[in-house]
Formats: sequence, structure tokens, C-alpha cells
Amino acid sequence: MEIFRWLWKVLQGNRLQAVMNACVGLLGVALGLSSVWAMQRAIDTAAGVREGSLYMAVGVMAALILGEFAVGISRVWIRNILGVKAQNRMQQHVLDRLLRSEWRGREAMHSGDIVNRLEHDVKTVVTFLTETLPSTVSTVAMLVGAFVYLLQMDVWLAIVTVAILPLFILVSRIYVAYMRKYNRRVSDTESLIQSLLTETMQHRMLVKTMEADAQMLNRLDGTQQTLRQWVRKRTAFSVASNFFLNLGFSIGFLVAFLWGALRLYAGTLTFGGMTAFLQLVNRIQGPARDLAKLVPAFVSVFTAAERLMELEQTPEEKQGEPQLLPAPCGVRFEHVTYGYGAPGQQPVLQDFTFDFPPGSCTAVMGETGSGKTTLIRLLLSLVRPQQGEIMINNFSLNNLHRCNFVYVPQGNTLLSGTLRENLMLGNPQATDGQMLEALRLACADFVDDFPGGLDTRFSEQGGGLSEGQAQRVAIARALLRPGSILLLDEATSALDVETEKKVLENILSDHRRTVIFVTHRPAVVDYCDQVLRIPQ
Repeated sequence: MEIFRWLWKVLQGNRLQAVMNACVGLLGVALGLSSVWAMQRAIDTAAGVREGSLYMAVGVMAALILGEFAVGISRVWIRNILGVKAQNRMQQHVLDRLLRSEWRGREAMHSGDIVNRLEHDVKTVVTFLTETLPSTVSTVAMLVGAFVYLLQMDVWLAIVTVAILPLFILVSRIYVAYMRKYNRRVSDTESLIQSLLTETMQHRMLVKTMEADAQMLNRLDGTQQTLRQWVRKRTAFSVASNFFLNLGFSIGFLVAFLWGALRLYAGTLTFGGMTAFLQLVNRIQGPARDLAKLVPAFVSVFTAAERLMELEQTPEEKQGEPQLLPAPCGVRFEHVTYGYGAPGQQPVLQDFTFDFPPGSCTAVMGETGSGKTTLIRLLLSLVRPQQGEIMINNFSLNNLHRCNFVYVPQGNTLLSGTLRENLMLGNPQATDGQMLEALRLACADFVDDFPGGLDTRFSEQGGGLSEGQAQRVAIARALLRPGSILLLDEATSALDVETEKKVLENILSDHRRTVIFVTHRPAVVDYCDQVLRIPQ
């Protein structure tokens, strides 16, 4: 039931396309049944059984055929235009939900797996709700309409033709149980392949320098073999199921043909009636076949919905307007305890108390694993204290205060795109003048030599820049943020001594900010008012 509620909620955001597809489908049903009637009349008119103009009868047939062409074009237009828009909208919704969720230091899902779900599973859900489900309405309407039409012509033939449906319902329940398992295995294995490909490309230099090409290819081959095994099992089961189902439909058609032929031989049925018989049987069995195809569609959408629902299991952060406080801000830790392990294990920080006064400059030092990274996460409200409290200007710190922090993480954190687009992550409203001033403060004057200036384009992770250049652009990006607490995590590690000195002098010349350096470099201490040494 939870899956149905979730799908119903998603459907509410795509009602327009679903309703349009359903209406177009019903119009197609009306035109299809009318075509059967028109063909019967035309044949009987040509055979002299019915009076009337043959040209008029054929003209009606032509008009109905053109109408069916128009319906087909409408379906393509709705699917290609509104369908893409619906998929984009749902991808945005799921990504927005992920970005608003609480940050987890040890993510349960690989980024490649998440990308696979955002692409493949979103498409499956949207296609089912906006196309497959509305088409079910027209499919059932065609089945009922053709049955009623045939019932008027021959009661027993109509009953025999639909007698296979209860068997179909029985078989479909068994089919769903097995196919759901196979679909989940296939989807999960596809996610593993996506994860492996993503990770290999992200660390291509490491793979090359470690000469691990063969190892990565072997891992990929092993995962692909697993995928092929599950696909073979799913395909074998699907083929066997479809064979028995189609065998039943074929027998039903032969029975209908024999029945009509015997009546035609006995003179109780006209040629037009015989043609209508076969047309109606097809229009009953066609929807029945379509309903059979709905079973794997239901299986696929249940699997996709489950996988997307798993992305929403992480609780959301506190929502509301960011709370920007007057500069400069101070931060105070009061008896804070935090650990990543199970209860009873030694926490990373225990009963930790420290004050970062407004306008101060603090160097945070300690061995690897001492808790410096945890301190950063607590300051940015990515994690919350398990005991104690963190205060910012006498307010209890939460994620809505994150706007008060200007954070420069360690390593290369530039994105693909232009220099301007990277800087605008710090402030979307920044002017060219503000961007150039931030670049100057970060000693990134080298951008003046770029032929494209601020519109110079970089590849992934700032490809085309050295580590030191990428680090200075990242500092400039952070300086564009309005927050008054500057949090630098090894932010000058790739700079030479002279450049580092000038960057630090530029940053510290503005006493509006409270500066927190997380560093291993003793030279930084000379610029600081106090030093926090975190013991191992």
C-alpha cells in the first residue's frame, strides 16, 4: 500500500499529461470501433446485401482512418514533449529531496547507484504513470466496447473469446511474483555497473599509475556477467510465460474464425459480418494482449518506485529561511560529544569546550583522526552534537545558520563549466567586479591571461588548472559568500610559501570575519590569535 500511496502522490504532479493521454486513447477507441462498423457496411454494400452508396461508405472509412492517424500523431507529440518535461520535473524533485536531506558521513549508496536511479527509475515511473496507466483506460474501454459489439452479433462467440481472461489473471499473479524478483536483481546489478564506471573514470589517473587497468576491467566483466545471468533468467521466464499466453490467444482466434466460417457457410452471416467478426476478435484480443504487457510494466514500476523511495528514507534537514546574523559572528562549543560508532564506542570528540570569539583567527591542529574533520562538520551543521551544544552569537547552531559560514574544503572542488559559473556558486548575484575582486584577494590574478576571462571553460574538477590555481579559485568562490565565519580546511596546502603568505594577509586584512584554519602547516600559526590543538 505504501508504494501505491507514493505513486498516487507522484501522479498528482503529472495529471495534465495523464488526462490528455487517457482522452486521446478513448478517442482512439471510438474511432477504432467506428472503423469496424464502417468496414462492415462498406463490404455489405459492395456485396449487395445492404443498400447505399459504396463511395460514401468508403469515404466514411477514409475519414475514420485519417482520424486514427491524427490520434497517433497526438500521442507521439504528448509523449515526446510533455513526457520529457515530466521526467525532468521528477528528477528535479528527487534531487531536491536528496539535497535537503540530512548529510550522512558514511553514505549507504554509491553515487553511481544514485545516478542510475535518477535516470532509469525516474523514467520508468514517469512513463508508467503518464503513458502506460492512461493507456490502460483506453485498453479496457476497447475490450469492453468490442465485447459488447460482438455480443450483439453472436452471444456464444463473445463468451468464448473472453473466456481466456480468468486464466490470464491467474497466470499474471504468478508472473508478478517472479518478475519482480528478477527485475530487482537486474536493476541493482545495473547500478553496480554504473557505480564501477563512475568510480573508474573519477580515479582514472590512479588506475593508470597503479597499472590496474586489467583489474578494473576484470571487475567490470564480473559484474556484467552477473547482469547477463539475471537478464537470461528474466528473459527465459518472460518468453515461457508469453508463449503459453499467446498460445491461448491463438486458439481463441482459430475458434472464432471457425465459428464465423461455419455461419458464413450456413448462410447465417454475411461477408461483412465475417469481416466484423474477425476485426472484433482482434480488438478484444489486442487489448487483452496489452493488458498482459501491463503485468511486466507493473513489476518494473514497483521495483523503480521502491528504489526511489529508498532515496527518500534519509530525514530532511530543518527547513526555513536562512538566518544570516550580524558580522562578525562567534562560535562556542559547550561540552560537545560526538562519535560515528555504535553506543559505547569511544567518541571522536568528548566533552569538548572551546570558544571562537567574533573577529578572532584560530588555527586548528591535530593528528590525522583526531577530530578536525568532525569539528568542521559540526560547525557546518552537517552533523549534530550527541551531547552538549554549539552556540553562534548566543543562538543554538542549526543548519539554517549555515549561511554564516564561508567554507573552503581541502582538495580540488571545482566543477565543470566556466570560471563564472564556478564563482557564482558562492554568490549567484555577484557582479563581474565582485568576482574580479575576490580573485584578486585569492591571488588568482592568473585568470587575466585567460582568453575567455570569466567565461573560460574548464573540464571536470577544473581540468586545465594546476592544483594551486584550482585552490585559489575555490578560495575566491568562498569569499563571495556573505557569511562572516571563514572556515579553511587545508585551503592553502597546494600554495608556495610566498603565495600562501599573500593570500592569508589579504584574507585577514578584513577584520569583519572570524577565521578558523584547519591546518598541518605551522607557518599559519603566525597569523592566528589562538591555537586549538585537538589531542589524538
